[in-house]
Amino acid sequence: MKQVKKVFVLAMVIATIALSGCVKDENTSADSVTRASYLGNWLVSPTKSTYAVKITADPNSSDGVFIENFALVGSSFPPASASVNGNKITLDDNQVIGTGLTIKGSGTLSGTQIKWNYTTFDGADLTTVNETYTKQ
Repeated sequence: MKQVKKVFVLAMVIATIALSGCVKDENTSADSVTRASYLGNWLVSPTKSTYAVKITADPNSSDGVFIENFALVGSSFPPASASVNGNKITLDDNQVIGTGLTIKGSGTLSGTQIKWNYTTFDGADLTTVNETYTKQ
């Protein structure tokens, strides 16, 4: 009987050691995502045609970013502004981009993609947009 008890204790020790190696990788949590994860060049789809945007850091904010060519308004216009918090990026409230396009919404970063859900209002029509940014 002592032999069975020793084998059982040994099996429990081995199982404990094996299971202690199964720890969640903290590097993939939303809390570990920083503003730097958003910066760079992105391709946008699905839309009528794929287009590029560039996300840069707002030098006056620790969590702010600028999105050049947001909603395909063109790079000659001032960029849209947003703030990041972990894996969530949120457009700043009450901003108008391009030639009078009011935007509102947010996106979620997962790996090398941002899934956006936002609205645009041109003064006459409210449009809901779902698109994906893929980092280049």
